[in-house]
Amino acid sequence: MQKLKYTDSDKQKLGNAIVYIAARIKDLSKTKLLKLLFFMEEYSVCRFHTPFLGLQYEVWQAGPVIKDVFIDLSEMPVLLEGYVEKVNKDGNTYIKPAKEFSDDEFSDNDMLVMDEILAKYGNKTATELVKITHKKGSLWYNTAQRNDLLEAFEQKQINNSDCVIDFGEELSGCNRKFYEEQLDFLQTVRQYGKR
Repeated sequence: MQKLKYTDSDKQKLGNAIVYIAARIKDLSKTKLLKLLFFMEEYSVCRFHTPFLGLQYEVWQAGPVIKDVFIDLSEMPVLLEGYVEKVNKDGNTYIKPAKEFSDDEFSDNDMLVMDEILAKYGNKTATELVKITHKKGSLWYNTAQRNDLLEAFEQKQINNSDCVIDFGEELSGCNRKFYEEQLDFLQTVRQYGKR
């Protein structure tokens, strides 16, 4: 699997999506943020057959994770520099917006996706969101099962994997083809560093 190169547009959309979420969710933890981004991606693919961010979500013990975002929020932000700040409160770390939201990279459908996911899941705890991602039949569950990870996660033998979730598996026929074309276009743009 080739390492993803983020274009300026990717960084702006990712950063502003997180700014949008963090401005609306009090005490936003890293785990909750990662799950909300996952749900936004899944919803965009299912409803509009287009990627929301088009980033890779790996199957980890605590659910689907964008590895680069996890690392960025665990250390000093690089990709998200200028977009977020980490605040320590009561021994926990929370993500706050470091700037105002800009919708330059967002379509009307993207805005709808963010608003509907925040309305549906915004009041849930990180633990509740993890349980939802782990439900039998979910993308996380199916990918973990196919790759013989479920037992290793349950037994606490591993906490992450490099298995990537294929959002297209929820689609069929023309819808899947359309989604794959959109994803291919994004990957081509990233490969050549434009956009």
